[in-house]
Amino acid sequence: MKAERDILTKVVHPFIVQLRYSFQTKTKLYLILDFINGGHLFFHLYRQGIFSEDQARVYTAEIVSAVSHLHERGIVHRDLKPENILMDADGHVMLTDFGLAKEIDESSRSNSMCGTTEYMAPEILLAKGHNKSADWWSVGILLYEMLTGKPPYTHSNRKKLQEKIINEKVKLLPRLSGEAHSLLKGLLQKDPTLRLGSGPQGGDDIKNHKWFRTTNWKKLESRELQPKFKPDVSGEDCTENFDKCWTAMPLDDSPAPTPTSGEHFHGYTYVAPNHWLTSPQ
Repeated sequence: MKAERDILTKVVHPFIVQLRYSFQTKTKLYLILDFINGGHLFFHLYRQGIFSEDQARVYTAEIVSAVSHLHERGIVHRDLKPENILMDADGHVMLTDFGLAKEIDESSRSNSMCGTTEYMAPEILLAKGHNKSADWWSVGILLYEMLTGKPPYTHSNRKKLQEKIINEKVKLLPRLSGEAHSLLKGLLQKDPTLRLGSGPQGGDDIKNHKWFRTTNWKKLESRELQPKFKPDVSGEDCTENFDKCWTAMPLDDSPAPTPTSGEHFHGYTYVAPNHWLTSPQ
């Protein structure tokens, strides 16, 4: 909780959900974040079936921009998956859930086994140590899913799924453009040292890829590029874009034992400064 709170206070980006407040009571810790009510990006993908390359390009560019921002601050997200990519009322992507995020410097590796298997990089599954390159693999999996409707590696048996991710070559659909094939091959390179985005230029190497040649990154990052699709949002409290299995759940303030000492959470309280970011959607 302390790590997540500390990371969120360092991140201010137009495509990342912002921490507004953190505080504690005698028994609980709270993080108050923006309510992003356009739903999960993939809620809309599953409704549409697949995204066109033009539509996927905008969403992927916004994700690449957000992940690059994290990496520039020495933060690896480590849990990039459909459930953690929201859409705001204007149709922009918003990255959320930093529960597994970690601060890792350029020369370090983390050895934790974390994430959701379908989106995990081979080096995480092999416990070889991982760094920011693991996030770029996950971005490649997300892009593949946007363009085809499902991740490249699936299996009902977890062990067999892991073996497929480690050993199997990715199958690229012939209907996709050559530029999309090239980007997917670069992001889904099993060797993390050869993966696109792993070099000293990091996210800039991805931004400069030919698939993004029509993307004006300056306009994109100032939210001047308007997405063609906007979710149907009736107001600030609208929850229609979330699956009923979530919105019908009873509210549950997580049970927790009373901490024996407040030492672990010294300095936990936070109030966000008045940034240029848009107000909560």
